[in-house]
Amino acid sequence: MKNKSILYSSLLLLLGTMSACTKLDENSYDQIPADKFYTSRIEVQSAVLRPYTHANAWVTPSGQDGWWRPAELSADQLAWPTKGPHGEDSGKWKRLHYHTWTVDEDGLNNAWKLMYGGIGYCNDPIANIGSRDIAAMGITQEEKDAFLAELKLLRAFHYLKLMDLFGNIPIVTEPAEPGNPIYPTTTNRKEVFAFVEKEILDNIEKVPVLSKSMLGRMSQASAYAMLVELYLNAEVWTGTARWDDCIAAADKLITGQAGGQNGAMMLDPNITDQFKNTNDLSKEVIFSIAYDFVRANFEPSWTGEFYHFAQREIYGGGRTGNDGIVLIPGPYSTYEAEDHRRSEWLLIGPQLKFSDGKTPVEGTVEYAGQPLVFVDNIRKNKTGSTVSNMSEGEENSGVRFNKYKLGNSVAGIVNGTAVLPDPNYNNTDWNVYRLTWIYFAKAEALMRKSGNAATAEAVTLINDCKKRAYSEADWATKAYTTATLTMDELLAERGREFIFEGFRRDDMIRFGKFTTGSWWDHVPSQASRSLYPIPQVQRDLNPKLTQNPGYN
Repeated sequence: MKNKSILYSSLLLLLGTMSACTKLDENSYDQIPADKFYTSRIEVQSAVLRPYTHANAWVTPSGQDGWWRPAELSADQLAWPTKGPHGEDSGKWKRLHYHTWTVDEDGLNNAWKLMYGGIGYCNDPIANIGSRDIAAMGITQEEKDAFLAELKLLRAFHYLKLMDLFGNIPIVTEPAEPGNPIYPTTTNRKEVFAFVEKEILDNIEKVPVLSKSMLGRMSQASAYAMLVELYLNAEVWTGTARWDDCIAAADKLITGQAGGQNGAMMLDPNITDQFKNTNDLSKEVIFSIAYDFVRANFEPSWTGEFYHFAQREIYGGGRTGNDGIVLIPGPYSTYEAEDHRRSEWLLIGPQLKFSDGKTPVEGTVEYAGQPLVFVDNIRKNKTGSTVSNMSEGEENSGVRFNKYKLGNSVAGIVNGTAVLPDPNYNNTDWNVYRLTWIYFAKAEALMRKSGNAATAEAVTLINDCKKRAYSEADWATKAYTTATLTMDELLAERGREFIFEGFRRDDMIRFGKFTTGSWWDHVPSQASRSLYPIPQVQRDLNPKLTQNPGYN
C-alpha cells in the first residue's frame, strides 16, 4: 500500500463544493482564498488530486446518483427491485429499469451536478496553476506542464462520461468569477466528442507513462484507454465509425507502450487479482479509484449498493448495505457451471457465518429467524407467489454481487481453515479501465471491420481473457472459434466478463439492443431513451440549455 500512502498523504482535506447548477459558479477551497493557496508543491499537488477523490462519488457505485447507476440499472443485468418494505424509493429504480424516467429525475440531476462539480475541481487548478510562476509554487516547469496535462485529461474523462449519458452538453473550461456565474450553451455530441478527443491527443504525451507512482491517476495508459472508449463508441456518438483508431489505441496498451501499474502491463493470470483488496498489485489495471482505509480512512463506497443487511456476518467485515442491487432473473444462468466467474463473482444459495463457516446467517425481514438463502428469482416465494417484477421482491431475492472483495476484519473459518483478520481489509480499489476490457474492445473493432465476423486475432484476444475462468481440463471444449464467436455471443460474453463494471448500457446501445430488446419484465422502449434528458432543473437555472430529442 506504499503508493496509496504517497497518493493520499499529499491530499489536504479541502472540501470546496460546486454550485448546484450548471452556472458553474464554483467556490474556491473552503476557507482558503486562491491567492493564499498554491504556495508550495504540496498545495499544488493537493489541488491536482482533489478531483480524484470526488470522482469516487460519481464513477463508482458509491451510494450516490452519479454516472454508474444510470449506466447499469437501465440495462439487462442489474436492478434494484422493491423487496418487501425496502427499496421503493419513490419508484426511481423502476423508472430506470423500465426506461420511463422523466426530465424531473432527482437522480439524473444529481449525476449532472456531481460530474460538473468534478469539472469545477479541474478547471480551478488548471486556471490557477497555469497562471502562476513556478518558483512561487515550488515546482519545476516540467512538473507544471505535467500537472496541467493530467488535469485536462481528467476533465476530458468527465466530459466523456457526461457525453455518454446526456449526449448534447455544455462545455466549460474556465472557472467562474465570484458573483459572475457562467451560463453556457449546449454543444452537440459530435462537437463534444471532438473536444474530448483533442484534449486527450494534446496532452497524452505530456503525462508520465503508467507506473506504481501513477496509481489511481491519469497517465498515458489512462489516456489511451479513454481513446479506446471514445473510438469504440464513435459510430453511435458521432455517426462515423473509428475502428482503426480504436485498434491503434488498444495496441498502445496491449504492447505495453503506455507503461504498467506493476511492471509490464499484461492480463492477470486469474480472475481474482483484479478485484482483491490488494488489487493495487494487479498487472492489468489501467486506471482505478484508489482507496486507502488504513492510512487515509478513504474506503470503497459500493457496499451500500450491493450488501444485504446482514452481509457482515457473511464475509467477516464491519460493513453492511441496503439490500439493494441484484442480478435480474436470467444473467446468472448464462454462466456455465464450469465457469469460475459464476462462483467467484456472484453469491447465491444458503449463506453461512464467516465466524465458524457452518452456522446459517439468518434473514432480517421476511426471513427473520430463518436461514438467508439468495435465489435466482425476484418474487414473493414465502407466500408461494409466482408473480415476478420490480415490485415483488423479498430480502433474499436475486443473485448478489461478490466480484470485488473487501477481505475480513475479524478472525473466522474459510473452507474449514482458520483465517486471521486481513491487514488489507477495506482497501479494494475500483477499476475504471482494465486491460481485459481493452482486449474485448480491440476484438470487437476487428469483427466490425470484417463485416461482423470473427477474425482469428479477435478469437485469440477473447480466448486469452476467457480461459482464465476455466480449469485447464474444461477449457479444451470451451474455447471460441471463428464460427462460434458471433456478434451476439460477443455481447453475451461482454456481459459475463464486465458485469457490475459500468459498461452494459453502452454495449447494448452499440449492439442495437438497448431500446429494442426485452429482458425479464422489461419491454422495448422508445429510441430516444438511448440518451437521458437534460435535467429540467438545470434548464430552469440556465435557459441556454437545449433539451434532448424525445423529451418535453
